[in-house]
Amino acid sequence: MSTTQTTESPSTWKPKAIIFDLFTALLDSWTLWAASTPQDSAADGRLWRARYLEITFGSGTYVPYEDLVRTAARDVGLPQSAPEALLRNWDGLAPWPEAPAVLQRLRAQGYMLGVVTNCSKELGHRAASRASQSSIDFDAVVTAEESGFYKPASQAYQAILTAMAVDARDVLFVAGSAGDVQGATKAGMRVVWHNKVGMAKAGNIEPLREGRTLDDALKSFL
Repeated sequence: MSTTQTTESPSTWKPKAIIFDLFTALLDSWTLWAASTPQDSAADGRLWRARYLEITFGSGTYVPYEDLVRTAARDVGLPQSAPEALLRNWDGLAPWPEAPAVLQRLRAQGYMLGVVTNCSKELGHRAASRASQSSIDFDAVVTAEESGFYKPASQAYQAILTAMAVDARDVLFVAGSAGDVQGATKAGMRVVWHNKVGMAKAGNIEPLREGRTLDDALKSFL
C-alpha cells in the first residue's frame, strides 16, 4: 500500500538520513517475546507485547524499561519467569531476514542511518548491534533512557535528530508500529511503515508507503 503525505513525491525527494524504529522495523522481537512465555506461545507473546506497547506509549517520560516489561507480563497473567527469560536471552534477538542487506544498500547510497528505540541504554545498544549483524555501523543510536522520553513523545524523536545533526524535513523515518507513524510524522519527518506483523492502523495520518517487508516499505529509496 502506498499513500502520499506531501505534494512532493518520494521520487523527487531524497533524505539526508533514514532513522529506524528498532524492535519491529528492524528486529524480529516478536519471536523472542513468544519464546519467553511458559508455553512458547505466539498468542501469549503477542498479547504481552501489545500490553507492553500500550503502557510504553502512554508513559511519556522514561521509567525503567525492564519494569515496563515485567508490569506488562503481570497485567496479562504471565508469571515473572517470562520477563526474566526475555531479558536473560536478549542477545537472541535477530533481524528480519532482509534487514542487514537493506542496511548495506542504504549505506552504499550514502544515507546517514540512525535508530531511536524505546529501551534502556544497555539493552537498546546491544539490540542495535544485532539489527545490523555487523553489516554497517549506525551513525547514532538513541534510547529512551538516554533521551528521557518514550516514543511517541516528540522529545524522543528530537533526541535522535539532534544526535545526527539533521532537520526533521531531511529525514525519512521507518516506523515499526502505528504509534510511530503518528509520532514521527508529528515530529516533522516523512514516514514509511514496515508493518511486518500486520498491526492495525491508529490515527488519521497515513505513511508514504506501507509494506510487509523492509525492502518493500523502502522501495522508493533503495
